[in-house]
Amino acid sequence: MNSDYRIVVLLSGSGTTLQSIIDANLPANISAVISNKVGVIGLTRAKSAGIPTHALEHTNYPTREDFDRDLKELIDQYKPDLVVLAGFMRILSSDFVNHYYGKLINIHPSLLPKYKGTKTHQRVIDQGEPLHGSSVHFVTSELDSGPILLQARLPVLSSDSTGSLELRVKAKEHIIYPTAISWLAEGRIHLDGNDIYMDGKKMAGPVVIDYM
Repeated sequence: MNSDYRIVVLLSGSGTTLQSIIDANLPANISAVISNKVGVIGLTRAKSAGIPTHALEHTNYPTREDFDRDLKELIDQYKPDLVVLAGFMRILSSDFVNHYYGKLINIHPSLLPKYKGTKTHQRVIDQGEPLHGSSVHFVTSELDSGPILLQARLPVLSSDSTGSLELRVKAKEHIIYPTAISWLAEGRIHLDGNDIYMDGKKMAGPVVIDYM
């Protein structure tokens, strides 16, 4: 790992996405992993990899803004170049998001802008969609609406259940999220307003990887 580019990862659960980032051996250093829940497996994964961990229990705070203020102060101790949401099940306040403009990314299990929010796999099946996937995007104050950098796209099979579709999408997430982080660490990507530039050129849309 290259310690010159620093990442802080936020999570709330098992940390499978974090593990994919660790295993990818990116040109970056994971400076810390922070959870809003105590005792989750994701923190154990981080500790096993020798990464500093913190648990900041959100239920101890009277308001979202109070929690986000302390979370921001904790993150900023590590002076990160990038903050990575990896199954962090919190809606973030506008002040928090704006503080990390251009340095805060998320992965969402749908082909955004379709199917923002939760239960995306079931909604895709219910609507009879032929395609599904996942999107890596910059985070803005509007839920699941930031500029999209990279998408994985795969067919919805007639045999798919919600569970099987989720597993197939998750497998592709574990490929494209480390890829996107690597591009950022290499300095290939930057955000200007709502426009993403890759290798100095404005992107007309997200990079799409088809798994057909």
